[in-house]
Amino acid sequence: MRFTLHYLLICLLAGSFPRANAQEAVSTADTLSRDAIPATRPNYKMLRGIFAAQSAIYLGSLYGLSKSWYKNPLTKFTIEDDTGEWLQMDKMGHLYTSYQIARHTAALYKKTGISKRQMLIYGAVSGVIFQTPIEILDGFSPDYGFSPGDMIANLSGSALFLGQVALWDEVRIQPKFSFHYTSLAHVRPALLGSSWSERWLKDYNGQTYWFSASPKSFFKGAKWPGWLCISVGYGIQNMVSAEPNKSIEMGYQPYRQYYLSLDIDFTKIKTRNKFVKTLGFLVNSLKIPAPALQISKHGVDFKPFYF
Repeated sequence: MRFTLHYLLICLLAGSFPRANAQEAVSTADTLSRDAIPATRPNYKMLRGIFAAQSAIYLGSLYGLSKSWYKNPLTKFTIEDDTGEWLQMDKMGHLYTSYQIARHTAALYKKTGISKRQMLIYGAVSGVIFQTPIEILDGFSPDYGFSPGDMIANLSGSALFLGQVALWDEVRIQPKFSFHYTSLAHVRPALLGSSWSERWLKDYNGQTYWFSASPKSFFKGAKWPGWLCISVGYGIQNMVSAEPNKSIEMGYQPYRQYYLSLDIDFTKIKTRNKFVKTLGFLVNSLKIPAPALQISKHGVDFKPFYF
C-alpha cells in the first residue's frame, strides 16, 4: 500500500494552514457543498502555499519511492493485469486512498476562498495525480508493471467524491478503513509485514474497507440521527500470497468476507469548537470499532467488537 504514504502526508498537510475565520474551518462534509461563489477574494498567498506544499510532497515521495521501493533498476514500460490478485482488496485500497486525498485536498482549497467548482475539481484531480506517477513507475519496474486495474480504482475514488457533491451537493457515502492484526503475517512476514507498523499496511487479511451512510441523508424526514450510519464492509481471509492459487498450494483456502455494522459520521456531530471539527473531519476516514455481522462462505457470524 505505497499509496497510503500520500494519504498520510495529505492528512498532515490538512491541519498545517491557519484558518482565517470560522467559516473557513474544515468541519463537516456539508461545508464542501456551501458557497458555490466565494464571498471574498481568494487568498492567493495561501493558494500558492498549498501548491508549493503539494509539489514538495509529490516530488519528495516520488524520489523516495524510486530509491527505496524499487529494488531492481527501472527498465522498459510493461503492462501487468493484476486484477485477480488479493481478491481485489488492493483495488479497494486504491479507491479509498484516492477518495481521501480528493476529500482532504478539496477541504484545503476551500480555505483559500476559491469557488466550489474549482475546489472540487482540484480535489478530484489531486486524488488521481498523486497516485498516477506510482503506477507509471510500476510500469517501468521489472517487478511490477503498469496496472490498468489500479488506475481504474484511482479514478473511481476521485469520481466517488466528485460525483456525490455534483449529484447531491453533499457527501452522503463515506469510504472508511479499519484494521486488526492477524496471525497470517507470521507465515510470510516479508510479504505481509514483519513489524507491527508494516502489518497494518501489508496484511490485507486484517484490512476492512467500508462504505458508511446515514439513512437520514437519503430520507430527510426520517427521525434517524444524521450522525449514525449503517456501514457495509469488505475483507478477505487466508491470503498468504497475492495469487489465490498459490495460497491454496500453501494449504490455505482464501475467501471473501462481508460485514454489516453501525458507524458514526463525525462530521455530522454539531459543535462550535474548531479543533473538534477538524479532528472529526480527520477521524472520519476510519470506521469506529462496533458490533458487526460477518457474512462469508462459512455462514453468518456475529462479532461483538470488530475493527
